[in-house]
Formats: sequence, C-alpha cells, structure tokens
Amino acid sequence: MLLSGKIAIVHGGSGAIGGAVARAYAREGAQVHLTGRTRDKLHRVAEDIRAAGGRAEIAPLDALDAAAVDAHADAVAAQAGGIDIMLNAVGIVHVQGPSFAELSVQDYLQPIADYNRCHFLTAHAAARHMRRGGVILTLSTPGSRMAGTGFLGYGVTCASVEAFTRLLAAELGPAGIRTVCLRPHAIPEAVPVSHAREVFADSARRAGISIETMLEQAGQQGTLLGRLPTLEQVAEYATFLASDRAGATTGAVANLSCGAVVD
Repeated sequence: MLLSGKIAIVHGGSGAIGGAVARAYAREGAQVHLTGRTRDKLHRVAEDIRAAGGRAEIAPLDALDAAAVDAHADAVAAQAGGIDIMLNAVGIVHVQGPSFAELSVQDYLQPIADYNRCHFLTAHAAARHMRRGGVILTLSTPGSRMAGTGFLGYGVTCASVEAFTRLLAAELGPAGIRTVCLRPHAIPEAVPVSHAREVFADSARRAGISIETMLEQAGQQGTLLGRLPTLEQVAEYATFLASDRAGATTGAVANLSCGAVVD
C-alpha cells in the first residue's frame, strides 16, 4: 500500500474532495484524521472508511481558528508520534458572479483573506510535527491562471495559494518536507454536496442557465479533453503525491484541469 503506516490530517474532510481523498488515503494504509465544521458529515466519511477496513478519527473544528487547529495537530502528534501528511481541502463560501464594477472591496478581499489564513494555519500547525518525508498539500483551481469575469477575488486567491505553496517548499525543504498544490477544475459530481453550488449559483443565474449546464459547457468547450475531472481522479493523484513515489516533487502545482490551462 502506498501510504502504509502514515499519519494523515485532512482538513475539510467532510467535503467532497476532502472526503474522497481521505477514503483513498485510508485504502492505501494511512491512519486518517478528519476535521470539518459539521460532525455528522465527518462521521459519515469516517464510517465509510471504517466499513472498508480503514482507520479514521474525526474532530469538528473551524480551520480559521488558530488555537483549534494547533490543538488538533498537537493531539494527533501526541497520539501517533508525528504527522506525515496534511491536506487542506477546506471550502469557504464566497462571492462569484459580479463584475469588477459591481464587486465590493469586502467581497473581493474575503476569499483572499480567509483561504490564505486557513492554508497558513493548517500548514503551520502540521509542519511543527512533521517527520522527514512529510507532505503538505494545498488546493487551488485554474482560476489562478484564467482571464475572465466574475471571479476576481477567487482567482487572486488561487494564485496566492499557489505562490504560498512554492514559497513554503523553500521554507520546509531543508527539513525534508514537501509541499504541492492540487489544481483541479470544477468537479460536477462534487457540486451537489459541497459549497460550490452556492458559489456557482449567481454565475449560472447571470448566464441564464443551470449550474449543471454551465459546468457541462465549461468541460466541453473550455478544456482540451472536453470534460471536467472526477473526484476519483483527484483523489488518486493526491494519494500518489502524498506517497514516497512522488518523493522528488515539491514546490509544484499539479494541473488536474483536463487542459483548461496548460503549463
């Protein structure tokens, strides 16, 4: 198994991406510690993992709360002897749809501030306890590279998360810790069970189409493969990156956009 004996924290583990990755980590032998704001959702993911023979623990917390994030990392490390993997898959509701002329400075800055705070806090807490060979994974979108309207705040957010990942790789490399950013495009099967439905709703309304049609068009017309990624594809790649088989990869952005952007 790729992650046998590894200790993994998945922040946002009750969400679509976080849950899918957590299940894949556990299947590959990791002991998974799930965090999120909703106990019932965390419990459902943990039960899936345990039913498949994996190991999972849950801890309801707000990943914007520095004290809570630190205390959780301390507790996991004390129990397990250290931390090997940390994925931040937290989703935060924010405004998308309004043009620059319509956008308020508060709505512009909110995702930039919240996502960057969240990524800093979770990485800072985990890195203190990481053994040599540890891995920190962040999450972005093709919005970091795309020129378009209606996602100014989130596009800047994603670009900053990618920059944070590259710079963090330099900070933590001497300690043998790798950092990699996952950049998947929108995932249609995730929308019904994630914050993305609320985020995409205004953009779809302005276009006069459903969210499902908007995503279908984004895949067919906006990617080289003519489709959008699946949760399984993202989870499998995240598992590979967390494993020793990806031991030469750090400071990188994993392009899982199906060709929406080309590196």
